[in-house]
Amino acid sequence: MTVSSAGRRERKKAATRQAIADAALRLFLLRGYDQVSIRDIADAADVSTTTVFKHFTGKEALVFDEDEEREAQLMAAVTQRAPGQSVLDALRRHFLDTWIRIETHPQRAEFAHLVESTPELRAYAERMWTRHTEALAAAVADAFGAGHDDLACAALARYVLDIPALVRGRHDLQVAVETIFDLLAHGWRPPATG
Repeated sequence: MTVSSAGRRERKKAATRQAIADAALRLFLLRGYDQVSIRDIADAADVSTTTVFKHFTGKEALVFDEDEEREAQLMAAVTQRAPGQSVLDALRRHFLDTWIRIETHPQRAEFAHLVESTPELRAYAERMWTRHTEALAAAVADAFGAGHDDLACAALARYVLDIPALVRGRHDLQVAVETIFDLLAHGWRPPATG
């Protein structure tokens, strides 16, 4: 069976993009964001600076290279959920299947420090998260035939996307994620005392 040239071209393009992103992250973690230039990244990935800009809109985008893919997966969790599966259960499954793996990655702490210690990256991450919130709210609204300005859909999207920040550092991430989704599904109750 012959592989089409279009398929080969797409794989090569994806491999080049990944090589650039990997080189950028490696350099950023080693030297710090501000001490790395696009030229440094291009050299480390063995490509031209033009090639870097063909794949990424700027230096910040190199840090969040999986942003578009993650947003697409988040939307798919809602739009392609199984028949009869609730939106909330689909989002719960998505977070349990994807986010915990990301949160427990060996480079997670270094990556978080890089973003938190770099004002440009913090601002970029906030814009990215706002865009994800708007996209998820629209997908949820579409699932229910509501308008894209529906407050309940926007609130659900915001709460769901704040789960990583709320459970980060908890001993059992799965239990923490389940607890928040149970709260969203059944409402808040005061904690039991004694």
